Formats: sequence, C-alpha cells, structure tokens
Amino acid sequence: MLRLNSLQMRLTALLAVAGLAGALIYAGVTQWPLPQLLQWLRKDLALTIHAPMPLGIYGGMLASLIVLLPLAFWLAGQVMAPVSRLLRALEGAVASYRDGDFSFSIAIDRRDELGELIRMHNALGQTLREQRQHLVQRELLLDTVVQNTPVALVLTDAVGRIAYANIAARHLFHGGRNLVGLDFAELLADTPEALRRAVDSGEDALFTVEMDGGEETFHLSQRAFRLQGRPHRLQLFRRMTRELSRQEVATWKRVIRVISHELNNSLAPISSLAHSGAELARRGDIERLPGVFATIGERARHLHGFIAGYASFAKLPTPQPVAVEWAPFLEGLALHCRYRMATPVPQQPGHFDAVQIEQVLINLIKNAHESGGADDEVTLSLVETASELRIEVADRGPGMSETVLAQALLPFYSTKRSGTGLGLALAREITEAHGGRVTLANREGGGLSVSLRLPLMQAQAQVQVQASTR
Repeated sequence: MLRLNSLQMRLTALLAVAGLAGALIYAGVTQWPLPQLLQWLRKDLALTIHAPMPLGIYGGMLASLIVLLPLAFWLAGQVMAPVSRLLRALEGAVASYRDGDFSFSIAIDRRDELGELIRMHNALGQTLREQRQHLVQRELLLDTVVQNTPVALVLTDAVGRIAYANIAARHLFHGGRNLVGLDFAELLADTPEALRRAVDSGEDALFTVEMDGGEETFHLSQRAFRLQGRPHRLQLFRRMTRELSRQEVATWKRVIRVISHELNNSLAPISSLAHSGAELARRGDIERLPGVFATIGERARHLHGFIAGYASFAKLPTPQPVAVEWAPFLEGLALHCRYRMATPVPQQPGHFDAVQIEQVLINLIKNAHESGGADDEVTLSLVETASELRIEVADRGPGMSETVLAQALLPFYSTKRSGTGLGLALAREITEAHGGRVTLANREGGGLSVSLRLPLMQAQAQVQVQASTR
C-alpha cells in the first residue's frame, strides 16, 4: 500500500503538475488568453501589431515546450535534491568504512523510503561499531594473554623477519628488547647449537641447552600458515624443565608403588611360609617341609625375575645395527610368537639391532594376543619408504581410550593388574635408541596398531661407521 509521503506519490504529483502546466500553457498559447490579448492590443489600444500567424498544433507544442523546459528542470531538481544529498552522504560513509572508521552516521530526518534507508544505514553503522569494539577488546585480551604467557612465541614472515614476539621471546633471545623487524636467522646465530638445529629441522623437537648456569630443556613447536594471504611461521618455545622434573618425581613414585606392591606380594607369602615351616619343624612334621620350601623358592624366583626385568630396562645396552636378512629374522620370530604377515617381505635387508628389535616385536605381538581380539587377526606389516622403515603390529581388540593412548608409552604405566608397564616403554626406549619413534593409533573397525618407525639413512650410516672401525 502506497503512503502519501512516499517518493512514488511525490513524483506522481510532480508529474501531474508538470502535465497540467503543459496543457495550460498549450491552451494559453493557442486558445486563450494569448490570441485574445494580442487582438485587444491591436484594436482597443490602436497598437500596430500584426495579426499573429496561427500557431497550429506543432507551433503550440513548441511554444509549450519552450515554457515547460525550465519548469521541468526545476521540478526535477526538487525531486533529485534529497537523493543527491543521500548519495553523497552514503559515498562518504562507504569511504569511512573502507578506512576502518565506523563512527560515520547520516543525520537526515525523513519519513519516506530514503528515511528508511538512512535509518537502516545508521543501524548498520552502530552494529559495525559494536562489533569493532568487541573485536578490539578480544584482540586486547588475546594480546595480553599471549604477551604474558611463559611460552616464548615468535612469528616470522616469508623472508624470515620477526613480525611478532611476546615478552618471553624477547627475554629469551634479545635480553628483553624488541624483536619486531629483526632477522630471526641472524638472531639465532648467537644461540646454542642445539636450539639452532631444532629450529632448522622445521619440526617439533625437544632439546636441552646450557642457560643461567644450568641445563634448561625446551619443547619447540613449529607451524606454517598463511596470514593475510602471505606465508608465516610460528615457533613456540616452552620450558619443560619443571614439567619434566614433576614427571620424573611422578614416575619414581609410580616405580616405588609398583615395586612395593610386587615385593609385598612375594615377601608376605615367603614370611608366612617361613613361619609355617618353622612351626612344622618344631612339631617334627618334616613331610610337609619340602612343599613349603618349594613354594618359598618359587616366590623367590618370581621376585628375582621381576627385579631382573627392571634392571634390564635400566641397563639397556646401546643398539648395534647390522644388515638383517628378513627371511631368517621372521622365521626366528615365528618360533616365539604367532602372527600373520599383512604385507610382502621387503627385498632389501633391514638395518637394526636384531636382538633388541626381536624382543620388542615379541612383547608387542604378545600384547596383541592379550588384547581380546581374534588370534588370526594379529598381523605384522613391513613397509619401506625413502626415509624410514615402518614395522607395524596390529590387532582387532577394543583399542585404547584417548587417556590410555596418551600415557601408554610411559614407563610403569599399565592397565593390566599383573602388568609391569615396561613392554611399550621398552619398545619406545629401543626404538628411540635406533633414532626412530613409536606411534600408537586405534584402527578403523576396532583394534590397535603399534608402529616402529626406524630411519633408513641413519641406520645405514651407523652400519658404515661400524664397518669402517673394524
């Protein structure tokens, strides 16, 4: 429904006025009063005025057009004046928004469509101002948090210059002075070699450096991403010494609990049996003594094996990698445990300490059989890439929760009542001694996969060094 004060109604009224004016001018020129006025001037006032030539239709229209054009121009100016003012105001508002200034508003009070557009524009500006204010507050909060975090943060651009650094990074690399604009590679030239090597690797790393008269352990996390369409790199240096100390204390407490539990389980029966044996000897009932002594010996052997297992983990020898032919190695492994090969056997020999890797695989395959899945689903995979050898043991058991996955490789951590928590920890220790790493992951469809990732180039270099020293 059209409103009386709408632009369309106003324009309609102006066009009607223009049309009526054109009709009146045409009638005045051709019919009345211009012809009568000229005749009265000629007759009654005796003025020498020649009789006007009849204008006709076209002449009247031309005369009407000459008179009507200035009127139409004035009416058009009246109609377009508010639109022109609004367009200029909107042009200024858009320019302000482009420059990031959202304080611009249009102070024009109208009750037509233009007024509605102005009110919507002002409401948009208010919304943008509020959002900008909230964004500034969040940026201020984020910058405060980042600046005061103990993790040293360095953001570099595509050419390696520092675009952002927090307080911890300034104290770590530049004595508290500003880092923005400096070349990060030049800044690292004066840092310890372990730190430079970790940064140059381009990957996450854990390294230890001499600092403030002692050793400080850092965890480096590196990520590459695009910021405003340009490549950047973020490095996070986190001090881990206190955290590692807490973890070490927690590990020792866990060790003490496990050893105490195992000692109590063995010493309590031994003490009870020794008391029973003494009582039987006092009574002269020597027939039952051999059984008592046999049980004591069995518990003592179990305790000795338990202590020996911990001692072997603590005194793990340095691996001696050699060229290992796969066929005899797998045949020997099959004598100790059952598994199914899931991949073809590589043609090239492996390079590792056969005794240590065999022990790791025996433990992993044993764990896979104890997972609760089908025995024929326990598989062994051997995959060689250009840089590493991946040995994977997989099962179809229930897998592990996220909490267990995060702690499964820690020494003495076990979800089994009778477990020592050394199987996966030993696998990690041996694999890392080879220069590799252990990864655990739940499988699609159920089950767990444990992968030993051994670097091929490093293993081959070790073999060559050993061969040259013989």
